Amino acid sequence: MNLDALTYAGSMENLRDLADESRHLFVKGDICDAELVRKLLIEHKIDTVVHFAAETHVDRSILGPAPFIQTNVTGTFTLLEAARQVWGKNRSGKRFHHVSTDEVFGSLSLQDDAFTESTPYDPHSPYSASKAASDHLVRSYFHTYDLPVTITNCSNNYGPYQFPEKLIPLTILNALRGRSLPVYGDGMQIRDWLYVQDHCEAVRLVIENGRLGETYNVGGNNQSHNIGLVRKICQVLDELHPASRSYLSLITHVPDRPGHDRRYAMDIKKIHAELGWSPKHDLESGLRETIRWYLDNPEWVKNFLAQNEYDEWLDLNYSDRGAQ
Repeated sequence: MNLDALTYAGSMENLRDLADESRHLFVKGDICDAELVRKLLIEHKIDTVVHFAAETHVDRSILGPAPFIQTNVTGTFTLLEAARQVWGKNRSGKRFHHVSTDEVFGSLSLQDDAFTESTPYDPHSPYSASKAASDHLVRSYFHTYDLPVTITNCSNNYGPYQFPEKLIPLTILNALRGRSLPVYGDGMQIRDWLYVQDHCEAVRLVIENGRLGETYNVGGNNQSHNIGLVRKICQVLDELHPASRSYLSLITHVPDRPGHDRRYAMDIKKIHAELGWSPKHDLESGLRETIRWYLDNPEWVKNFLAQNEYDEWLDLNYSDRGAQ
């Protein structure tokens, strides 16, 4: 059962290709609606909650942090309370899994070791602060109420269906439309890129076999500078969908955003040792699959751009910064 508020980044288009629709029930609703959440848990005898729902884009949290506090903190609290109340003391076979981010750990230097599950929290944006707060809430319900929880902290996701405010789909779609490709600052920020299918497989393993109360880091083992990633996307597009000039000519450096973390990296030894998980996609293969998907699904792109005031948001977030 899929509960989703269908805010700007959600669309029923994303559910159109389900392999077996009879196994899926969609409910439009808000995770902050306590009465609705309790009703669904009871009526459908839900024994597993997988909490993906969140406001996730750092840039939007800088422009307007209130929705991040509402969804990520209040929404997480609402789900936890509903599970605690509905499941009561009979929690055998129950699981509340919370999906979080590497951004709660702050920023690394080039010399620092990768984040581990015990790295102290040091969030630097309203987004990462709201996710840190939600992580703490989930852990508190394990220790205080014995709620059967697990947490995963993942690195940057990418792949098909991703809303094109994030770096990889933004770069692909702007390039195809002949628009500038904005790169913050010098573009030397480093991220660890995780293909979405690898992430989903990790989450499923943790739900099925992860130890209660534990946190597992999930990363792609694919660190790249942002500028190098954008150039790689341009080079693949030059090969797969050539234009009159190289897409590299569209790259534009813009002033850096406030509080921009320099580097993220995830140590994934724990999930590999305990659950046998490791990512199957390297960045080269994952990027090619992702670019081909956007090239092969122009109707999805067209419908999404039309319904979400996408260009207005791009202008709001990037135009005022000006080129460096």
